[in-house]
Amino acid sequence: MSAPESNGRRAVAGAPLRAAGPTPSPWLSILAKAAAAAGAATLLVMLLGAVVAGGNAALGALLGAALVVLFFAISLLVGHFVGRKNPSGAIGAFIATYVLKVVGFGAALFVIGSPAWLDTTWFFIAAVVAVVVWQGAEVFAFSRVRYQIYADSPKGAPGTAGKDERHAG
Repeated sequence: MSAPESNGRRAVAGAPLRAAGPTPSPWLSILAKAAAAAGAATLLVMLLGAVVAGGNAALGALLGAALVVLFFAISLLVGHFVGRKNPSGAIGAFIATYVLKVVGFGAALFVIGSPAWLDTTWFFIAAVVAVVVWQGAEVFAFSRVRYQIYADSPKGAPGTAGKDERHAG
């Protein structure tokens, strides 16, 4: 008889289970889950906007949500590429990316302005819904990530003498 392991493989009866270890570069998985959740919410807002206020409302909702998704996706992509080579440097990259995005998107919206056809109410509604749903999905997905907090020293490594005997029960 075998039992499923957390990684989807089956464990053989009587065989010891391996420790799972850390999640390798979780950012793309988090991006996919958050984008799927925000996409589903956006479709609902677009449908509601189209029924209530017409096609321009649906288009405005799509644009508002797309801007939010793009804004957040850039951060997760930066985290993925920087985190693979320098995991501790990912936080600094997130901060720098955030500042650049706020300035860049703010300048773009200021320069481009709002087109006459844009229904700003549905743009705003979809943007807020996308932010809330994205953040919720991102926090949920991130809570499922496994990080190795410390590395176990192999038996017999310098500085480990006697540790096994002290904790043996």
